[in-house]
Amino acid sequence: MKKILFLIVHKLKIKMKKFLSFLTIAILGGVVSLFGYISFFDNGHLITETNESPIQTFQTNYTTSAFELNRATYAPTNFTEAAEKSIHAVVHVKNTAISSGINSIADLFNGTKRQQQIGTGSGVIISSDGYIVTNNHVIDGATDLEITLNNRKKHKATLIGTDKKNDIALLKIDAEDILPYIPFSDSDNLNIGEWVLAVGNPYNLTSTVTAGIVSAKGRDLQGNYSTDSFIQTDAAVNPGNSGGALVNSRGELVGINTAISTKTGSYIGYSFAVPSNIAKKIIDDILEFGKVQEAIIGFLPDLREDDIQGVRIGDFSEGSNAEKAGLLKGDIIVKINDIKISKFSELTGQLSAKRPGDSVKLTIDRDGEIFTKNINLIKRIERYISRTYGIELIDDSKGAKIIRDGLSEDSPSSIKGYIITKINGKEVETASEAIKLLDGLSRNGYRLKVEMIDLDNETSIYFF
Repeated sequence: MKKILFLIVHKLKIKMKKFLSFLTIAILGGVVSLFGYISFFDNGHLITETNESPIQTFQTNYTTSAFELNRATYAPTNFTEAAEKSIHAVVHVKNTAISSGINSIADLFNGTKRQQQIGTGSGVIISSDGYIVTNNHVIDGATDLEITLNNRKKHKATLIGTDKKNDIALLKIDAEDILPYIPFSDSDNLNIGEWVLAVGNPYNLTSTVTAGIVSAKGRDLQGNYSTDSFIQTDAAVNPGNSGGALVNSRGELVGINTAISTKTGSYIGYSFAVPSNIAKKIIDDILEFGKVQEAIIGFLPDLREDDIQGVRIGDFSEGSNAEKAGLLKGDIIVKINDIKISKFSELTGQLSAKRPGDSVKLTIDRDGEIFTKNINLIKRIERYISRTYGIELIDDSKGAKIIRDGLSEDSPSSIKGYIITKINGKEVETASEAIKLLDGLSRNGYRLKVEMIDLDNETSIYFF
């Protein structure tokens, strides 16, 4: 009996020794792996040196619910279909700019140096024949634009037009093949809490897809009376994502990723996109008119900070259709086309998707009385003022029209209503061009020869 017990104990000791040996090896292996893992990360190789790091994916629980047409019919368990539809239509945008300047004392003697600066971002193919939408800040100042498709093919791009205010730019490439593209969706039908994907090229990592939900709509980043009207999401967006696609669970374009909220330069939880309705309207305007046609109601908002849900009318601009329709100072706009308005940015977001001449239905709160008015939108007229000469100009089909010259209307020297066509022999096409020439040349001591069309439709020449 003692012999049997001895053999059992002996075998247990052997097994315990083997177990402890295996455990020790496992622990040592784990320590070595952990040390190597930490060393790898500390050397900063993960993001900057490779694009082949494994991507971790996860699935989310969801609750089924019915949505209206053009909205998600269910919360997806994965995003493979939406990703597959969108990644091939999101491109890498390379911006090459040539700058010159004096960077050292030696440059004062040897002359300025021309430097090449390269920036990158993303873009979205919106038509099979090669139109691409991106952010204006992605291509701003470019002397050369290169597009890299998802299949690695490269193409030179032409800048068609831009809208700096909404940070949108339209490019065009000529490709032999029919290109994949992302169709536009109605961003007004996007719901807070709805799943979206951000597709782009952060840190030059191509075809990157991140998921999040819509956190807010009509978000303004510069105060309550900013004209910003962004879609806010918690989809991870980083430098290089700018100009990329924000798509819904069906792979349709609902926004153009534009900005992030950050203290570090990298994503920390919030990102912002220009709604697709605004982007599409800007693109249509550029293609049809060459520039954006901005539509306004014709009023100035009351800037008092209070707890109203809507936008209070403070004053009316000249020629306002809203005033002609019977609206009054102090009226509060609470809806536009049955879409609830709680702040100025939400109102401007809706107007940014409209054109001059379009009709909108405004719901008005006047001291508790609720009623509606149909208003025809008018075109915003940009006014430009010369700091040197004090004249005020607006765009005209023939050049730059003078609408204020500082003289009385009955003054024989008044040039109000005249149209500037040339300055020192250079043709003037817009009011902004005229202001740059007038102020720039005079500041540098040049005498100005200005050709104008007078009220009798005759050409006059003035010297300043």
